[in-house]
Amino acid sequence: MKLRHYLLLLVALAVSGCASDDETMPAWAGGDGKRAAEPAKLVDIVETAKFVTRWQYNLGDSGANLLQLTFTKDAVYGASGKGGITRLDRSTGKSVWHIETGVTVSGGVGSGAGLVVVGSNKGEVLAYDEDGKLRWKSKVSSEVLSVPQVSDGIVIVRSGDGHITGLHEEDGKQAWLYERSTPALVVRSQAGVTIQRGVAYAGFAGGKLAALKVVDGSLIWEASISQPHGNTELDRISDITSSPVVDDEQVCAIAFQGSVACVDIVQGNPLWNREISSDKGLMLLRSGLYVSDDKGLIYALDKTTGSTIWKNEKFSLRDSATPYAMEKHLVFGDYEGYLHVLNREDGKLAARLKLDDSAIQAQPIALDDGLLVQTRAGGLYSLSLH
Repeated sequence: MKLRHYLLLLVALAVSGCASDDETMPAWAGGDGKRAAEPAKLVDIVETAKFVTRWQYNLGDSGANLLQLTFTKDAVYGASGKGGITRLDRSTGKSVWHIETGVTVSGGVGSGAGLVVVGSNKGEVLAYDEDGKLRWKSKVSSEVLSVPQVSDGIVIVRSGDGHITGLHEEDGKQAWLYERSTPALVVRSQAGVTIQRGVAYAGFAGGKLAALKVVDGSLIWEASISQPHGNTELDRISDITSSPVVDDEQVCAIAFQGSVACVDIVQGNPLWNREISSDKGLMLLRSGLYVSDDKGLIYALDKTTGSTIWKNEKFSLRDSATPYAMEKHLVFGDYEGYLHVLNREDGKLAARLKLDDSAIQAQPIALDDGLLVQTRAGGLYSLSLH
Protein backbone atom coordinates (compact mmCIF):
# COMPACT_ATOMS: atom_id res chain seq x y z
CA MET A 1 0.00 0.00 0.00
CA LYS A 2 2.79 2.43 0.79
CA LEU A 3 4.35 1.87 -2.63
CA ARG A 4 1.00 2.52 -4.31
CA HIS A 5 0.56 5.70 -2.29
CA TYR A 6 4.03 6.88 -3.23
CA LEU A 7 3.47 6.24 -6.94
CA LEU A 8 0.13 8.03 -6.88
CA LEU A 9 1.80 10.95 -5.21
CA LEU A 10 4.49 11.17 -7.86
CA VAL A 11 1.77 11.34 -10.51
CA ALA A 12 -0.08 14.03 -8.59
CA LEU A 13 3.02 16.16 -8.15
CA ALA A 14 4.01 15.81 -11.79
CA VAL A 15 0.58 16.90 -12.90
CA SER A 16 0.41 19.77 -10.42
CA GLY A 17 3.60 21.15 -11.94
CA CYS A 18 2.17 21.35 -15.46
CA ALA A 19 -1.59 21.94 -15.21
CA SER A 20 -3.29 25.24 -14.53
CA ASP A 21 -6.57 25.86 -12.73
CA ASP A 22 -8.59 25.80 -15.95
CA GLU A 23 -6.91 22.77 -17.53
CA THR A 24 -7.50 19.25 -16.26
CA MET A 25 -5.25 16.24 -15.81
CA PRO A 26 -4.25 14.11 -18.79
CA ALA A 27 -6.28 10.94 -19.38
CA TRP A 28 -3.55 8.65 -18.03
CA ALA A 29 -3.83 10.44 -14.67
CA GLY A 30 -7.59 10.21 -14.53
CA GLY A 31 -8.47 13.47 -16.29
CA ASP A 32 -10.21 14.25 -19.58
CA GLY A 33 -7.04 14.53 -21.63
CA LYS A 34 -6.99 18.28 -22.25
CA ARG A 35 -3.62 19.77 -23.09
CA ALA A 36 -1.72 20.99 -20.06
CA ALA A 37 -0.58 24.59 -19.80
CA GLU A 38 2.91 25.43 -20.99
CA PRO A 39 5.59 27.21 -18.95
CA ALA A 40 5.68 30.97 -19.38
CA LYS A 41 8.00 32.18 -22.10
CA LEU A 42 10.73 34.56 -21.02
CA VAL A 43 10.19 38.18 -21.99
CA ASP A 44 12.82 40.64 -23.11
CA ILE A 45 14.09 42.86 -20.32
CA VAL A 46 16.14 46.00 -19.93
CA GLU A 47 18.73 44.92 -17.39
CA THR A 48 19.35 47.19 -14.43
CA ALA A 49 21.75 44.74 -12.77
CA LYS A 50 24.48 42.47 -14.09
CA PHE A 51 26.08 39.20 -13.01
CA VAL A 52 29.84 38.70 -13.02
CA THR A 53 31.16 35.13 -12.82
CA ARG A 54 34.02 35.01 -10.30
CA TRP A 55 34.72 31.31 -10.78
CA GLN A 56 33.01 28.08 -11.75
CA TYR A 57 33.55 24.36 -11.21
CA ASN A 58 31.77 21.12 -12.10
CA LEU A 59 31.00 18.85 -9.16
CA GLY A 60 29.30 16.11 -11.18
CA ASP A 61 25.63 15.41 -11.77
CA SER A 62 23.35 15.69 -8.75
CA GLY A 63 21.29 12.66 -9.72
CA ALA A 64 17.69 12.35 -8.53
CA ASN A 65 18.06 14.54 -5.45
CA LEU A 66 18.46 18.23 -4.76
CA LEU A 67 22.00 18.67 -3.42
CA GLN A 68 23.04 21.70 -1.42
CA LEU A 69 26.36 23.32 -0.64
CA THR A 70 28.14 24.54 2.42
CA PHE A 71 31.11 26.79 3.08
CA THR A 72 33.52 27.63 5.88
CA LYS A 73 36.00 30.46 6.38
CA ASP A 74 38.36 29.12 3.74
CA ALA A 75 36.46 26.50 1.76
CA VAL A 76 33.37 25.58 -0.23
CA TYR A 77 32.19 21.96 -0.06
CA GLY A 78 29.92 20.34 -2.63
CA ALA A 79 28.82 16.84 -3.58
CA SER A 80 27.71 14.83 -6.59
CA GLY A 81 24.87 12.33 -6.55
CA LYS A 82 27.31 9.47 -7.10
CA GLY A 83 29.06 10.19 -3.83
CA GLY A 84 31.95 12.49 -4.57
CA ILE A 85 32.75 15.30 -2.14
CA THR A 86 34.96 18.15 -3.29
CA ARG A 87 36.63 20.87 -1.25
CA LEU A 88 37.24 24.08 -3.19
CA ASP A 89 39.19 27.17 -2.31
CA ARG A 90 36.57 29.75 -1.38
CA SER A 91 38.27 32.61 -3.24
CA THR A 92 39.43 30.91 -6.44
CA GLY A 93 37.20 27.86 -6.86
CA LYS A 94 40.23 25.60 -7.32
CA SER A 95 39.95 22.03 -6.05
CA VAL A 96 41.81 21.36 -2.79
CA TRP A 97 40.77 17.72 -2.51
CA HIS A 98 38.21 15.25 -3.81
CA ILE A 99 37.07 12.02 -2.17
CA GLU A 100 34.65 9.25 -3.12
CA THR A 101 32.39 8.33 -0.22
CA GLY A 102 31.10 5.10 -1.71
CA VAL A 103 27.47 6.09 -1.00
CA THR A 104 24.77 7.89 -2.95
CA VAL A 105 24.71 11.37 -1.44
CA SER A 106 21.07 12.40 -1.22
CA GLY A 107 20.89 15.69 0.65
CA GLY A 108 24.03 17.72 0.14
CA VAL A 109 26.82 18.74 2.47
CA GLY A 110 26.72 20.22 5.96
CA SER A 111 29.59 21.58 8.03
CA GLY A 112 30.48 22.80 11.48
CA ALA A 113 32.85 22.16 14.38
CA GLY A 114 35.54 21.05 11.93
CA LEU A 115 33.28 18.40 10.36
CA VAL A 116 32.02 17.93 6.81
CA VAL A 117 28.88 15.77 6.91
CA VAL A 118 26.75 14.05 4.26
CA GLY A 119 23.82 11.64 4.33
CA SER A 120 22.92 8.86 1.90
CA ASN A 121 19.83 7.33 0.33
CA LYS A 122 20.24 4.34 2.66
CA GLY A 123 20.32 6.37 5.86
CA GLU A 124 24.09 6.43 6.27
CA VAL A 125 25.64 9.54 7.81
CA LEU A 126 29.34 10.13 7.15
CA ALA A 127 31.44 12.76 8.90
CA TYR A 128 34.84 13.83 7.60
CA ASP A 129 37.38 16.27 8.93
CA GLU A 130 38.33 19.30 6.84
CA ASP A 131 41.22 17.34 5.32
CA GLY A 132 38.82 14.76 3.90
CA LYS A 133 39.55 11.97 6.40
CA LEU A 134 36.62 9.92 7.65
CA ARG A 135 35.93 10.60 11.34
CA TRP A 136 32.88 8.40 11.83
CA LYS A 137 29.95 6.71 10.14
CA SER A 138 26.48 6.31 11.60
CA LYS A 139 23.01 5.12 10.54
CA VAL A 140 19.58 6.70 10.86
CA SER A 141 16.10 5.31 10.20
CA SER A 142 15.74 6.09 6.47
CA GLU A 143 17.19 8.06 3.55
CA VAL A 144 18.67 11.45 4.36
CA LEU A 145 17.12 13.99 1.99
CA SER A 146 18.29 17.20 3.64
CA VAL A 147 21.61 18.65 4.71
CA PRO A 148 22.85 17.51 8.16
CA GLN A 149 23.28 20.43 10.58
CA VAL A 150 25.99 20.79 13.23
CA SER A 151 25.27 22.79 16.39
CA ASP A 152 26.03 22.67 20.11
CA GLY A 153 27.97 19.40 19.90
CA ILE A 154 25.17 17.66 17.97
CA VAL A 155 24.83 16.64 14.32
CA ILE A 156 21.13 16.91 13.51
CA VAL A 157 19.89 14.65 10.72
CA ARG A 158 16.39 14.77 9.21
CA SER A 159 15.42 11.50 7.50
CA GLY A 160 12.78 10.81 4.88
CA ASP A 161 10.37 9.21 7.33
CA GLY A 162 10.13 12.49 9.24
CA HIS A 163 12.39 11.41 12.11
CA ILE A 164 14.99 13.83 13.43
CA THR A 165 18.08 12.27 14.97
CA GLY A 166 20.70 13.98 17.11
CA LEU A 167 24.16 12.42 16.84
CA HIS A 168 27.14 13.27 19.04
CA GLU A 169 29.58 15.21 16.88
CA GLU A 170 32.65 13.46 18.29
CA ASP A 171 31.67 9.86 17.48
CA GLY A 172 28.31 9.81 15.67
CA LYS A 173 26.50 7.89 18.38
CA GLN A 174 22.83 8.70 18.84
CA ALA A 175 22.15 11.37 21.44
CA TRP A 176 18.39 11.63 20.90
CA LEU A 177 15.55 10.84 18.50
CA TYR A 178 12.42 12.85 17.76
CA GLU A 179 9.64 11.03 15.95
CA ARG A 180 5.97 11.64 15.39
CA SER A 181 3.17 9.87 13.54
CA THR A 182 2.67 10.74 9.88
CA PRO A 183 -0.31 10.38 7.51
CA ALA A 184 -0.49 7.37 5.19
CA LEU A 185 0.23 9.54 2.17
CA VAL A 186 3.04 12.12 2.33
CA VAL A 187 5.16 14.17 -0.06
CA ARG A 188 8.73 12.96 -0.52
CA SER A 189 10.54 16.15 0.32
CA GLN A 190 13.91 17.54 1.25
CA ALA A 191 12.63 19.64 4.12
CA GLY A 192 15.44 20.25 6.55
CA VAL A 193 15.94 21.77 9.95
CA THR A 194 16.59 25.44 10.70
CA ILE A 195 18.68 26.15 13.81
CA GLN A 196 18.84 29.36 15.79
CA ARG A 197 20.09 29.94 19.34
CA GLY A 198 20.04 26.31 20.38
CA VAL A 199 16.61 25.57 18.93
CA ALA A 200 15.86 23.44 15.85
CA TYR A 201 12.73 24.28 13.86
CA ALA A 202 11.23 21.69 11.51
CA GLY A 203 8.04 21.26 9.49
CA PHE A 204 6.21 17.97 9.05
CA ALA A 205 3.50 16.18 7.12
CA GLY A 206 0.02 17.38 7.97
CA GLY A 207 1.16 21.00 8.22
CA LYS A 208 2.76 20.80 11.68
CA LEU A 209 5.74 22.89 12.81
CA ALA A 210 7.85 21.96 15.83
CA ALA A 211 10.58 23.61 17.90
CA LEU A 212 13.11 21.27 19.54
CA LYS A 213 16.03 21.80 21.89
CA VAL A 214 19.22 20.96 20.03
CA VAL A 215 20.99 19.50 23.07
CA ASP A 216 18.42 16.82 23.90
CA GLY A 217 15.70 16.85 21.22
CA SER A 218 12.95 17.74 23.68
CA LEU A 219 9.85 19.42 22.28
CA ILE A 220 9.46 23.11 23.16
CA TRP A 221 6.24 23.71 21.23
CA GLU A 222 4.25 22.51 18.24
CA ALA A 223 2.12 24.68 15.98
CA SER A 224 -0.27 24.12 13.08
CA ILE A 225 0.72 25.90 9.87
CA SER A 226 -1.82 24.30 7.56
CA GLN A 227 -4.88 22.09 8.00
CA PRO A 228 -5.52 19.21 5.57
CA HIS A 229 -8.80 19.54 3.67
CA GLY A 230 -10.55 17.73 0.85
CA ASN A 231 -12.33 14.44 0.25
CA THR A 232 -9.49 12.21 -0.97
CA GLU A 233 -6.10 11.33 0.46
CA LEU A 234 -4.42 13.23 -2.38
CA ASP A 235 -6.55 16.30 -1.71
CA ARG A 236 -5.74 16.15 1.99
CA ILE A 237 -1.98 16.30 1.55
CA SER A 238 -0.82 19.45 3.33
CA ASP A 239 2.84 18.82 4.08
CA ILE A 240 5.57 21.29 4.93
CA THR A 241 8.17 20.30 2.33
CA SER A 242 10.79 23.01 2.92
CA SER A 243 12.78 24.35 5.85
CA PRO A 244 11.18 27.01 8.07
CA VAL A 245 12.62 30.53 8.14
CA VAL A 246 13.37 32.29 11.41
CA ASP A 247 14.23 35.71 12.79
CA ASP A 248 14.29 37.08 16.32
CA GLU A 249 10.51 37.39 16.51
CA GLN A 250 8.82 34.71 14.47
CA VAL A 251 9.05 31.43 12.58
CA CYS A 252 7.39 31.04 9.20
CA ALA A 253 6.68 27.95 7.08
CA ILE A 254 4.65 26.98 4.04
CA ALA A 255 2.81 23.78 3.09
CA PHE A 256 2.17 22.11 -0.24
CA GLN A 257 -1.59 22.27 -1.00
CA GLY A 258 -1.94 24.37 2.12
CA SER A 259 -1.01 27.67 3.69
CA VAL A 260 1.86 29.95 4.57
CA ALA A 261 1.90 31.10 8.18
CA CYS A 262 4.06 32.72 10.82
CA VAL A 263 4.04 31.96 14.54
CA ASP A 264 5.57 33.53 17.62
CA ILE A 265 9.10 32.21 18.15
CA VAL A 266 8.74 31.80 21.93
CA GLN A 267 5.54 29.75 22.25
CA GLY A 268 4.48 29.00 18.69
CA ASN A 269 1.32 31.10 18.94
CA PRO A 270 -0.20 31.91 15.52
CA LEU A 271 0.39 35.41 14.12
CA TRP A 272 -1.22 35.07 10.67
CA ASN A 273 -2.09 32.49 8.04
CA ARG A 274 -3.09 32.68 4.37
CA GLU A 275 -3.63 30.20 1.57
CA ILE A 276 -0.58 29.90 -0.67
CA SER A 277 0.74 26.48 -1.70
CA SER A 278 4.40 25.72 -2.29
CA ASP A 279 6.69 22.70 -2.51
CA LYS A 280 9.73 24.98 -2.71
CA GLY A 281 10.22 27.32 0.23
CA LEU A 282 10.59 30.75 1.75
CA MET A 283 13.12 33.49 2.30
CA LEU A 284 12.85 35.96 5.17
CA LEU A 285 14.71 39.27 5.15
CA ARG A 286 13.81 42.13 7.46
CA SER A 287 10.10 42.91 6.94
CA GLY A 288 9.76 40.84 3.77
CA LEU A 289 8.81 37.18 3.32
CA TYR A 290 9.49 35.88 -0.19
CA VAL A 291 7.71 32.85 -1.64
CA SER A 292 7.90 30.73 -4.79
CA ASP A 293 4.51 29.02 -5.04
CA ASP A 294 3.66 25.69 -6.66
CA LYS A 295 2.76 27.40 -9.94
CA GLY A 296 6.07 29.26 -10.15
CA LEU A 297 4.71 32.65 -9.12
CA ILE A 298 6.89 34.83 -6.89
CA TYR A 299 5.36 36.69 -3.93
CA ALA A 300 6.67 39.32 -1.56
CA LEU A 301 4.64 39.31 1.65
CA ASP A 302 4.65 41.54 4.70
CA LYS A 303 6.06 39.30 7.43
CA THR A 304 3.95 40.98 10.11
CA THR A 305 0.54 40.64 8.44
CA GLY A 306 0.98 38.25 5.51
CA SER A 307 -0.43 40.81 3.08
CA THR A 308 0.92 40.89 -0.47
CA ILE A 309 3.48 43.60 -1.20
CA TRP A 310 3.85 42.49 -4.82
CA LYS A 311 3.41 39.41 -7.00
CA ASN A 312 5.27 38.51 -10.20
CA GLU A 313 3.39 36.12 -12.52
CA LYS A 314 5.92 36.05 -15.37
CA PHE A 315 7.41 32.70 -14.26
CA SER A 316 4.27 30.58 -14.26
CA LEU A 317 5.07 26.85 -14.45
CA ARG A 318 8.81 27.47 -14.81
CA ASP A 319 9.47 25.51 -11.60
CA SER A 320 10.80 28.61 -9.85
CA ALA A 321 13.16 27.60 -7.04
CA THR A 322 13.29 29.07 -3.56
CA PRO A 323 14.35 32.72 -3.90
CA TYR A 324 17.29 34.30 -2.14
CA ALA A 325 16.86 37.90 -0.96
CA MET A 326 19.77 40.33 -1.13
CA GLU A 327 19.92 44.00 -0.20
CA LYS A 328 18.31 45.22 -3.44
CA HIS A 329 17.45 42.06 -5.32
CA LEU A 330 15.70 38.71 -5.23
CA VAL A 331 17.43 35.84 -7.06
CA PHE A 332 16.08 32.40 -8.04
CA GLY A 333 16.60 29.71 -10.67
CA ASP A 334 14.26 27.80 -12.98
CA TYR A 335 13.96 24.48 -14.81
CA GLU A 336 15.94 25.63 -17.87
CA GLY A 337 19.03 26.77 -15.97
CA TYR A 338 18.21 30.47 -15.95
CA LEU A 339 19.00 32.58 -12.92
CA HIS A 340 16.50 35.44 -12.58
CA VAL A 341 16.83 38.70 -10.68
CA LEU A 342 13.92 40.84 -9.46
CA ASN A 343 14.02 44.19 -7.72
CA ARG A 344 13.22 43.40 -4.11
CA GLU A 345 11.06 46.51 -3.62
CA ASP A 346 8.66 46.13 -6.54
CA GLY A 347 9.27 42.67 -8.09
CA LYS A 348 10.23 44.02 -11.51
CA LEU A 349 12.73 42.12 -13.66
CA ALA A 350 16.29 43.36 -13.25
CA ALA A 351 18.61 40.74 -14.79
CA ARG A 352 18.88 37.21 -16.14
CA LEU A 353 21.75 34.76 -16.62
CA LYS A 354 21.80 31.35 -18.31
CA LEU A 355 24.15 28.98 -16.51
CA ASP A 356 23.84 25.58 -18.16
CA ASP A 357 20.93 23.65 -19.63
CA SER A 358 20.03 21.88 -16.38
CA ALA A 359 17.60 23.02 -13.72
CA ILE A 360 18.57 25.29 -10.83
CA GLN A 361 16.55 23.80 -7.99
CA ALA A 362 18.54 24.70 -4.90
CA GLN A 363 18.26 28.12 -3.32
CA PRO A 364 21.34 30.29 -3.99
CA ILE A 365 23.45 30.97 -0.93
CA ALA A 366 25.35 34.12 0.00
CA LEU A 367 29.13 34.08 -0.45
CA ASP A 368 31.50 37.05 -0.13
CA ASP A 369 29.12 39.81 -1.23
CA GLY A 370 27.80 37.55 -3.96
CA LEU A 371 26.11 34.22 -4.56
CA LEU A 372 26.94 30.56 -4.87
CA VAL A 373 24.67 28.58 -7.21
CA GLN A 374 24.59 24.87 -8.10
CA THR A 375 22.77 23.35 -11.08
CA ARG A 376 21.41 19.82 -11.36
CA ALA A 377 24.18 18.95 -13.84
CA GLY A 378 26.72 19.82 -11.14
CA GLY A 379 27.74 23.25 -12.32
CA LEU A 380 28.91 25.37 -9.40
CA TYR A 381 29.10 29.14 -9.91
CA SER A 382 30.42 31.90 -7.69
CA LEU A 383 28.74 35.10 -8.87
CA SER A 384 28.64 38.75 -7.96
CA LEU A 385 25.70 41.01 -8.82
CA HIS A 386 26.13 44.69 -9.57
